[in-house]
Amino acid sequence: MPAFEDIVGQERAIQWLRGAYAAGRLPHGLIFAGPAGVGKATTAAALATLFLCAAPADGKACGGCPSCSAMRSGAHPDYHVIVRELIRLHDRSGTSAASQLSIDVIREELLARAARTSTLGRGKVFVIEQAELMTVAAQNAMLKTLEEPAGRTLIILLTDQPLALLATIRSRCQTVNFAPLSAETVRRELHRRGVAEDDAAEAADLAGGSLGLALRWMEDGVVARARELRRMLMERPAGRDDTDFAEWLKEAAAEYAQKQLARDEMASESQARRDGMALYLELAAEMFRRRLAVAPDAAAAARLCRAIEVVARCEEYLAANVTISLVAEYAAAEMEMSGVYAVG
Repeated sequence: MPAFEDIVGQERAIQWLRGAYAAGRLPHGLIFAGPAGVGKATTAAALATLFLCAAPADGKACGGCPSCSAMRSGAHPDYHVIVRELIRLHDRSGTSAASQLSIDVIREELLARAARTSTLGRGKVFVIEQAELMTVAAQNAMLKTLEEPAGRTLIILLTDQPLALLATIRSRCQTVNFAPLSAETVRRELHRRGVAEDDAAEAADLAGGSLGLALRWMEDGVVARARELRRMLMERPAGRDDTDFAEWLKEAAAEYAQKQLARDEMASESQARRDGMALYLELAAEMFRRRLAVAPDAAAAARLCRAIEVVARCEEYLAANVTISLVAEYAAAEMEMSGVYAVG
């Protein structure tokens, strides 16, 4: 059962939530704003557990009431999490790429349920993950419920892009900011979960303060692939056959896609491959940016800047639906031409 004590590295956010709850001033609407994987969803579940508990004491859920038991089992009838995968269930055409939370999703998953009486009598909690995916119509449809919910209701919007939400949504909610975690915190938490010390350190370095991302990348093999990528880009001699890098990119993207399909069988394999290639290209760009900070001279800096531009162009091509193979071949050829492999 999630509790505030389980949240690491977000002391300021937890302190504010505890204080608002204790004072009876918890708003109907909350925006949890911050990078992906830093504890927003876990904090939402912990707050919901406390909010719905039948016998809370000293700012903690009792752990033994029907509500706490239901939260522990993951089947609470008054706790509703709205995720992007629900988009497909409400897509009348059956062709949704799960890219936007439409008014149909919000109307049926939130508004209709919010108007009903709670099952266990303690209220209702709604959590919208990736709230920035809501369309303008969906956000507008929420305004009245945010302002005057029926009964004891809590609505929590999770987002890493709070400014993508309408000003009218933001004005009706209290924003609680979540900070990136330190690399040391991520490393420590990974190691505590059984990840080997070297892998934990590398995953923490790659994930940029996101424990959730580090855990996902460990599970999906991204950390091991990133290690290969670093060797390929940073230790490869100039003039080596550039087809190796193109093939590596395609293989890594395909492997990434298979992991996503195993997690969500309704996902698009083509889009997952694009996402995978974009991920590894962005990791490459970050490696170049770090190397740029310690470039030995202006010529080396210029080569690294050109390599970063190559990545940006590849991302544009992926977004424009250029084929995966062409993007990989372009990236490999342009990296060679940039002279980045000659940077010492």
